[in-house]
Amino acid sequence: MFSCSQKLEWSEGLPQKTLNWACQTFPYVAYFCPKDMGHPGGAFEHILFAGSEQLTNLLDQAADGCYKVGIVGYDQKNQYEQLKSENPILIDLPQQFFFKPSFCLKFFQDQKSAHLFSEHPVDAGELLSMSPINTNNFASGIRLRSHLKESDYLSNVKKIQDHIQQGDVYELNYCQAFSGTFSHMNTLSLYEKLAKKSPMPFSAYFKIGHQVMVSASPERFLKKQGNVLTTQPIKGTKPRGQNPKKDDALVAQLRESEKEKAENLMIVDLMRNDLSKVCEVGSVRVDELFGIYRFKQVSQMISTVSGELKPRVTLGEIFKATFPMGSMTGAPKIRAMELIDEFENFRRGWFSGAFGYVTPSNDFDFSVVIRSIFLDLLSQSMYFAVGSAITSDAIPDEEYRECLLKAKAIQEVLKESKQYH
Repeated sequence: MFSCSQKLEWSEGLPQKTLNWACQTFPYVAYFCPKDMGHPGGAFEHILFAGSEQLTNLLDQAADGCYKVGIVGYDQKNQYEQLKSENPILIDLPQQFFFKPSFCLKFFQDQKSAHLFSEHPVDAGELLSMSPINTNNFASGIRLRSHLKESDYLSNVKKIQDHIQQGDVYELNYCQAFSGTFSHMNTLSLYEKLAKKSPMPFSAYFKIGHQVMVSASPERFLKKQGNVLTTQPIKGTKPRGQNPKKDDALVAQLRESEKEKAENLMIVDLMRNDLSKVCEVGSVRVDELFGIYRFKQVSQMISTVSGELKPRVTLGEIFKATFPMGSMTGAPKIRAMELIDEFENFRRGWFSGAFGYVTPSNDFDFSVVIRSIFLDLLSQSMYFAVGSAITSDAIPDEEYRECLLKAKAIQEVLKESKQYH
């Protein structure tokens, strides 16, 4: 696939300089950078892809021995089930977008080196001479609004709980959106600031022309290594404490919460069922149940489910069986998605979809697209969304506060801009 390769010695700001160079050189860029390694099963590889060749219908294509990088939006669900999405679009993003990279740079910070692969020769000196990303005055003229009043959120949660009492669903992931405009935005600076504010194992930056995603996701959707398929749903969130004693107390509350464990278990069961559609009979197992992991902003309850894939199962078949991630829908999945479209007042777009890469050997790693900002530089608009799992014993006020906690890091970063309204 790549005809040229070279090793680069590590230098100050190497990832930021090469990311800056890639964004100025190629229309499509994807940067995967684990900012917190404390995730079960590891995080994304630290790798930068760039290119100019879009791939179409990737999920239905056979492998051709190259890397494939991209995103699948939430509304891909409509291709798999008799579902629809009629809510307003906040930014018109492609339902799925993949590209074939002609440039790849793998970073090995522990070895103080990076390995560059490309289809054409690249001047390493040009890369290293790039200016580092400046996070000062990264944006101006930001205006942000919520699409849902607190009173409407609380009312809708109670209506969702009525559906739960009637047996329609057991759990539903209900989300709310924030959208805004800006007069100036340096998306690379925005990414650096969010990654610093909220370092996450699936931190990522994605650019396709004038549309950009800046992501601080803590959640893995699917990872394939050899014939083993792994999913790691998150359900259960607590804020970090201001001191070790308070933090330990909050973690203990999360670990002992019957409500949080019930929510987590419902999604674990859902994902076990999803994986069983494409895995060998009897091979699906729960590797870890209710694991507690601490990140900078929050502590999360993460479970791990895996199985051994049946022979010759394609990427498209895997997605059809498992997408969207159960933690972002609820259970039963199809009815939950119908109710999501009824109660939410925006179309999710890329939010709660999947973002990742497929290797030449057909292994892959995809995150769940949460804690992410989506931007359109032509229309100077952006949005992000947050949500939580609603169950029969959920307390609406607490669920609303959990949503605000998940939105906190993004809002704080945006408020650091030169002009914020």
